[in-house]
Amino acid sequence: MKQLGRYRLARVLGSGAFATVWLGEDPDLEAEVAVKVLADNWVHNADVRERFLAEARLLRRVDDPRVVRVFDLGVSDDDRPYIVMEYVPGGTLADRMDGLSAADALAYGIEAARALHVVHEAGVVHRDVKPSNLLVDDRTTPPRLMVSDLGSAKVLAEASGLTVTTGTPLYMAPEQAHQSDGFDARVDVYAVAAVTYHLLSGRPPFGDSTAGAVLARRADARPAPLAASMDVPAELDRLLSRALSWDPNKRPATAADLADALERIADDGEPTRVRREVPTTLVLVLCVVLFLAAFTGTYLLIR
Repeated sequence: MKQLGRYRLARVLGSGAFATVWLGEDPDLEAEVAVKVLADNWVHNADVRERFLAEARLLRRVDDPRVVRVFDLGVSDDDRPYIVMEYVPGGTLADRMDGLSAADALAYGIEAARALHVVHEAGVVHRDVKPSNLLVDDRTTPPRLMVSDLGSAKVLAEASGLTVTTGTPLYMAPEQAHQSDGFDARVDVYAVAAVTYHLLSGRPPFGDSTAGAVLARRADARPAPLAASMDVPAELDRLLSRALSWDPNKRPATAADLADALERIADDGEPTRVRREVPTTLVLVLCVVLFLAAFTGTYLLIR
């Protein structure tokens, strides 16, 4: 088992361009933690190192159960900066994408939007919202989504001194791919809508695998409609189309607005499920009545 400061590192939980996250153990508290270690190729870049640690300090100040908590900062004996964070044992949303009901998919979409609104209220734009960056906290009922990698991609890309397009193209807003200086929290609104669409349909709204493909997409492109095939209100298609619009001004203004709209759709869908159950109930009642009638008739004939 590797050692980093006082923390014992058991196995890799995930890795990216700027850091690797390990499952660790805090022997003093006898607790599991997640330890994020700056990647080797950034260790000797003083600007990146400082921004890596500064981002951790920002995370520490966002005291909300929808955001992963930071417990400690440090630098190892071999000069490797690291952040010690809350370990969320439920894994990521990416692990739970298959076979979701429409109700569960909408619930996760609502949770993701609520969590991102907390991040935006702290003055941070995440810019890499995707299923693997949303942790599932199944210590609560129902499970709660928590944001991880809060803003680190944005901060580290700017700190490198390079022009870097960060994010994942399948969930990337067009203005993000443009490397525009004018983007705001609505890039995350777009990404949450793209994740929600993926949860509902089993596929991302667009098949863009690179930032160039995002830019090449027609500005009037719309995702395939879902509502009719899923027996949910048609407003879902209109909402997702707006939220995934090329023009950020057409999207919901905030992640909270998106969450509220998804919640209304989820609530409106409940009567549909009830109505669908009524015919089945009536059939069962009629079967019982007919059985009793036949049984009574047979009994009377015997007598």
